[in-house]
Amino acid sequence: MTKAQQRPLLGIGLMVLGMLLVPLLDVCAKVLSRDYPVLEITWARFLFHILWLLPLVHWQRLPWWKIPPKPGIQVVRSLFLTFATLLFFLAIKDNPIPNALALLFISPLVVTLMAPFVLGERFDGRRAGAAVVGFIGVLVVLRPASDAFQPSVLFALAAGISYACYLMATRQVANRSAPLLTLLYTAIAGLLLLSVMVPAVWVTPDAKGWGLMALMGLFAAAGHYMIIRACEYASASLLSPFNYTEIICATGLSYLLFGYFPDAMVWVGIAIISLSGIYVSMLEYRSSKKKLEHVDL
Repeated sequence: MTKAQQRPLLGIGLMVLGMLLVPLLDVCAKVLSRDYPVLEITWARFLFHILWLLPLVHWQRLPWWKIPPKPGIQVVRSLFLTFATLLFFLAIKDNPIPNALALLFISPLVVTLMAPFVLGERFDGRRAGAAVVGFIGVLVVLRPASDAFQPSVLFALAAGISYACYLMATRQVANRSAPLLTLLYTAIAGLLLLSVMVPAVWVTPDAKGWGLMALMGLFAAAGHYMIIRACEYASASLLSPFNYTEIICATGLSYLLFGYFPDAMVWVGIAIISLSGIYVSMLEYRSSKKKLEHVDL
């Protein structure tokens, strides 16, 4: 019996903790967007992500300087995450975090639609139905025909698609490097790309700005580290439904810090998207469980 099979409750606890930390990153980004370009904020997110991780990587004596397995895919997945982050920060600059986050959560449904073509994974009527229902939830959140519609929120939709591509690329390198190294590699290519671009928009941060940027990197590194550790104790398909804890935390923070609480229609859309994603996750969990049972036989 593997460690992942032995301690699923610990895995779930670590996943929830990670999901409680990640919205703090988004809050820092939204506050910073009042004074700094989104491109610079995204650059800082990856810079401090790396700076916070390096001592931990050094402490564990991991060979971070070596070229990773499948370096091409590592670069591609890093760039997909970079674009997803940049697009999401553009969305929350002028839109409430919970609304943008709901659209970001289409990524599991996009993976469901794309994985059969990209990864050769299974696709059936139940998965297709869940994806269709999930996209109906997207329309409920967007309400494109209403006065509440803000075109800039479409950045979050694009971020969800980019993040889905990141998830599929991640499956190609899973278990090929130590989790901490994978987390470090994730930020490097994005930082290099953004470092070329950021001088064109650079605004020198003051002490508060640097502090928020450092906190943003800390929340990013700590949150994603918790998620990685969670996957050591429980399967990804079992943990996936707990990703939606992030929406609850983000909503609470948005209400406390920005005075925003989603209206009834946004909650309906969030519920539809979340339930569709959870349903797909449960299908994947049952499918992976059957495969393990078949292997044991």
